[in-house]
Amino acid sequence: MSELAEAVVVTESDAALAHPFVKQMVVQLRAMDSYGTYDTWSDARVLDPLVLTKERRRQIPVVGDPDETTVSRVKAYYNAIAQMVERETGLLAVPVINLTHEGFGRALILVGKLVALDKSLRDVHRFGFDSLGKMVEEAEKVLSKAVGLVKQHRDVAEL
Repeated sequence: MSELAEAVVVTESDAALAHPFVKQMVVQLRAMDSYGTYDTWSDARVLDPLVLTKERRRQIPVVGDPDETTVSRVKAYYNAIAQMVERETGLLAVPVINLTHEGFGRALILVGKLVALDKSLRDVHRFGFDSLGKMVEEAEKVLSKAVGLVKQHRDVAEL
């Protein structure tokens, strides 16, 4: 895994760094950094471990338990989506992540009494995206579904 940290994939010139979701991911990741490790890191360096190239994926075992850092990245991702749902709807969105030690579980985003997002999680130890652009695409897809549900069932979301 030490080789993972050496080969940087995300650069400061990556256009995706300006996207609101990516900025929110940086906020969430920095908020979870209780030891101040990310204080001197650029946004690109903070986000770099989320990008799993083919080489990086090969280095991760097919079967394994997620470490604390990986779990915190998953939580940051769903926290960022919940924050974006709040921004779009004006209603409080709460992420709920339930994971086994083996990396299986569920991610929910609740808005009032409405389950705006219900995502099964598998192989969390391999959590990542092909690029920041792919992360944004996936987040926008999930976000639009969640916001659509909230708008469609606003009465339930306001309970």
